[in-house]
Amino acid sequence: MIKNNEYKPYHLNASADDLAGNNGIGRYILLPGSDGRAKEISKQFDQLTIKSHDRGHNLYLGTIVHKKKPIAVAAVSSGMGCPSMEIILHELFHLGGKRFLRLGTAGSLQPNLVKLGDLVNAQAAVRDEDTTDDYVPAGFPANASPECITAILEAAKLLGLAGYLHTGLVHCKSSFYAREFGEGPKNQINKNYINLLTKCGVLASEMETSALFILSQLYNYQLMQKGNGPAFRVLCGAILSIVADPAHSTDPFATAAQSAKTITNMTNLALETIRLLAEMDENNLSTL
Repeated sequence: MIKNNEYKPYHLNASADDLAGNNGIGRYILLPGSDGRAKEISKQFDQLTIKSHDRGHNLYLGTIVHKKKPIAVAAVSSGMGCPSMEIILHELFHLGGKRFLRLGTAGSLQPNLVKLGDLVNAQAAVRDEDTTDDYVPAGFPANASPECITAILEAAKLLGLAGYLHTGLVHCKSSFYAREFGEGPKNQINKNYINLLTKCGVLASEMETSALFILSQLYNYQLMQKGNGPAFRVLCGAILSIVADPAHSTDPFATAAQSAKTITNMTNLALETIRLLAEMDENNLSTL
């Protein structure tokens, strides 16, 4: 998975030069689940360049500003589910990507605590999917980078969003309708499983974080064998907007207005998180 300057990805229109920048750190990459959301995020970029691909994983390149300095950033859709996340991540790894922040939607598993419109800072993921089983043993944990968890918390304070942000465990599944909403003949089994996760304190359910966390952990280990410092580290995190509450069977989804507001909050939080991560990386580079 180590960077290859000659690598040509199958599902992205990108080269290693596209992801370079930030003094060897590379671009800070935002990973929403849809191209539409990636396009919306990119409206906040300066110097926007779009590299289209017929599979819909269009790459949006640009900069944001922090303390009068530009930060090179990118946004690209991961697609839905861990198999798609795995494909896009691998291609980004090969192109030199090292900083990843997922922006996604999720359903609450704690309706009395995590409410529609809230945000979740994913600390780790329950691996209820098969993709990462091809990489690591069943008991291997899927963890976000501590640096990203901390940066998200600090960014929320700066933006006045701390009261809407919950930090903790999330559930990552392969099936949307069966596992979370009880469709199909295994209805009761799936409901019992989700109820168990609720009793274990898992905050929300989504479909991509465990692939992001596991693969980033593995690539981070590989990269650390090559050198020291922030340019030889992979960092990953995830911010999730709560747009569904399966416990309310009659009306489990947020309204369009609720969804729009929480996704806007999530995007602003993600961009502020990147600013803090970039400042941290710059400080760490200066001490080498």
